[in-house]
Amino acid sequence: MGGNDHHNLEDIQMKVIHEFSKTLEMFGLSMADSRLFVTLYLHPSPMTLDEMSSALGKSKTAMSTGIRNLSDQGLVERVWKKGVRKDLYTSTTNLYKTFMTSYIQKWQTAVAEQEKELSAVEGQMKENFKGCVKQMEKDEAVLLQERMQEMIHFHTRLLKALQSLQPAP
Repeated sequence: MGGNDHHNLEDIQMKVIHEFSKTLEMFGLSMADSRLFVTLYLHPSPMTLDEMSSALGKSKTAMSTGIRNLSDQGLVERVWKKGVRKDLYTSTTNLYKTFMTSYIQKWQTAVAEQEKELSAVEGQMKENFKGCVKQMEKDEAVLLQERMQEMIHFHTRLLKALQSLQPAP
């Protein structure tokens, strides 16, 4: 492969990294973590932190932080290779399943937490409004309680919808 061909391939690879990183940012990854993931995904073999640092022009510390973030989300894993003393990392390869599972789990956690908080507020509201004497306050309390129940029901339905989106194993 000639020098010009190699340069064109590098340019295309950088464009691919840049463009696919934008997609991954929609899943809540930072730009730096997205670029690191795509770099690992495109690389034909596991990479060391030094190789990642060189490929992305970032510090080894930044790569270590990025790997930790990606590893916490199950997007990369450390691998062992005989005769290599440095840690090697590789990306997961099932993009759809990995990202959808991670994203759906984040949403499920957030929705469940919100549902729990709204239920707690509803309980407080019932206690606080037992002593309402004025009809106007009672009417407002009833409306607020109805709306709270609708919000809680919304979260319950949202959780069920998210569960139905889980990718098949």
